[in-house]
Amino acid sequence: MRPAVDQEWRSGRAARIGIVGLGTILGQYLDTFERAQGAQVVAVADLDQARAADVATRTGARALTVPELVDDGEVDVVLNLTVPAAHAEVAQAALAAGKAVYGEKPLAATGEQARALLQAAAAAGLPTGGAPDTVLGTGVQTARAVIDEGTIGVPVAANATFAAPGHERWHPNPDFYYLPGGGPLMDMGPYYLTALVTLLGGVTSVIGAASTSAPERVIGSGPRAGERIGVQVATHVTGVLTHTGGALSTIVMSFDSVATQAPQIEVHGTAGSLSVPDPNRFDGPVRLRTAGADQWQEVAPSAGYLEAGRGVGLLDLVRTPAGQDGRASGALAAHVLEVMEAVLGSAEQGREVPISTRTSRPAPVPLTRI
Repeated sequence: MRPAVDQEWRSGRAARIGIVGLGTILGQYLDTFERAQGAQVVAVADLDQARAADVATRTGARALTVPELVDDGEVDVVLNLTVPAAHAEVAQAALAAGKAVYGEKPLAATGEQARALLQAAAAAGLPTGGAPDTVLGTGVQTARAVIDEGTIGVPVAANATFAAPGHERWHPNPDFYYLPGGGPLMDMGPYYLTALVTLLGGVTSVIGAASTSAPERVIGSGPRAGERIGVQVATHVTGVLTHTGGALSTIVMSFDSVATQAPQIEVHGTAGSLSVPDPNRFDGPVRLRTAGADQWQEVAPSAGYLEAGRGVGLLDLVRTPAGQDGRASGALAAHVLEVMEAVLGSAEQGREVPISTRTSRPAPVPLTRI
């Protein structure tokens, strides 16, 4: 293990970011970094060198190969936007070179890889973080503030629903969504489960059930429209999660629904109920109905990063004092990954599955501009 580079950025200097993987999501990260202070993109890398050169021209960063970027002494933090199968490899290389790491979801392709990554980070004394960071916006954070104030009493239950047609309806190359590591739970579950952990605390055990509606899907758009692709994953997943405080949350993640009117997330307590906005977004209306009230009331934003976008989790990480986890931490991302794997495992085994990792609720976010 090489010694870690200096961490002056932990005490005021802007963190110098190297980005590996320059796909569609990149633009949202760049927009956030351009609007915020505390981070500077200094290097980019992609398997497509022409793409890297184009992004370098637009950003003023240097276009490097992946090994060059990981070893570059001017890079403090590696932002890992590669495909999920490459997440662990790139992250481990960055940690070995003394770089902090923040990655897109999932943190790694498997829970085993995620645990190894966290062990390597701890040994190197380096912070890790992982998407989704949407929970740091005003939507989920305002809902959390309502819960923390005791307005709904003791939380006892929650429900979270994502139900839609499969991504093949709109995505020109949807194959990944139906291969191992894909499916509605692994694709959309991180947003909902990270929100549930933020609101209710970590998960101690799960019970799951799952089904696959058809062995093939038909691509609906683009040059491959009409082509049939095989399905190797569950396309409708349900689960019941037991949280550390005793609350039970029920999740439905489905690629088998035409449409739904179900709320994305609701939390129910002994004194009231809370409607939480789409966890795939940073903001949105929070609605509250307390015992005795005859209608729902909208709650004004009272917590969270204002006007946040993808990458606010990385900004939060580099602003966090040394020795503390950022709010979108690698540990949280690894816990959520284990929960998802456990739901699928429970569905296969027909039994309750305990969760081995433990995570505390991240610190709340005061109402703050990025």
